[in-house]
Amino acid sequence: MLRAISLADTYKYTAKPNPVVGALILKDEIIISEGAHERFGENHAEINAIEGANKQFGKSFESFADLILICTLEPCNHSGKTGPCTKAIIDSGIKKVIIGSEDPNPIVAGKGIDKLIENGINVEVGLCKNLVERQNKFFFFKHKNKRPYLTAKIASSADGKSHKKDGRSTWITCEESRQDVQRVRAKYDAILTGGNTVRDDNPRMNARVNFEVNQPKKILLSNKHDLKETGNNFFRDAEVQVITEINLKKIISSFQDLEYCSILIEAGPKLVNAFLLNDLIDELIIYQSQDLLGLNGVDWFKKDNAIENLGFKLESSYKIKTDTKYIYKKNVKR
Repeated sequence: MLRAISLADTYKYTAKPNPVVGALILKDEIIISEGAHERFGENHAEINAIEGANKQFGKSFESFADLILICTLEPCNHSGKTGPCTKAIIDSGIKKVIIGSEDPNPIVAGKGIDKLIENGINVEVGLCKNLVERQNKFFFFKHKNKRPYLTAKIASSADGKSHKKDGRSTWITCEESRQDVQRVRAKYDAILTGGNTVRDDNPRMNARVNFEVNQPKKILLSNKHDLKETGNNFFRDAEVQVITEINLKKIISSFQDLEYCSILIEAGPKLVNAFLLNDLIDELIIYQSQDLLGLNGVDWFKKDNAIENLGFKLESSYKIKTDTKYIYKKNVKR
């Protein structure tokens, strides 16, 4: 199972917004084949493992009934972008399946396990369950809480400022921190920002990384309908979901039925604080430089220690060259 979990992790940037899943097929203690859900919309892990085993039939084994399938997440029992994995398992003749965790998606939850058992397959569930859930934390959070996991990312001066009052553009953090941001973006299903940020900063807000990634979708909160016609970088080579609704809780609730399991919020103090005060942020990432902006700077937060006052707890902090990266998480069990 640990091997299957490790294999699944290889594709965390290309399987999203689906969960990552790994699968192995064994004869006794020998691995016959392995597979993973490599890309969104393509074969699931179990299918790839079975196809690999088919190539070994008559060489490494004589009957699928002698094999054991290990998979990190419950096989699906419905047709989506691909066919049901349960049918492929049943048709293969495999008689034992070990599953890491039940799938929290109501479309799947328990139905795949029941289907296998109904067809005479010996099923065990729960091996390394916590590791599988941790590996797919966004996916499990979405189905438990009926909304995506929300992370706000900000860059702050040493004195807690966001930008200069006169509107002049300036880099607050170092180049290495900005490179780290690209890797953070690559983890999320969508990036959300506000009209002022798009208008003032002209950001691209994509994941500029040196590995294959499903680029995060883009969400813009703005009641200005002319931003797209300005040729702004945010709209370059991307479909942007523009939302004019101003009630943030209603907006996030509307994402329940979309494929987003995680959203990274990159915006200015007004919008970030609105999300915080509505208790909608689950994680806060702060890149803090050693430089001061002084009286000419705009504060991120109105009160000292505002982050802790809003119920966040520091989980980790470490240096990125001259900057410090802080990761805060909501200090409640959701």
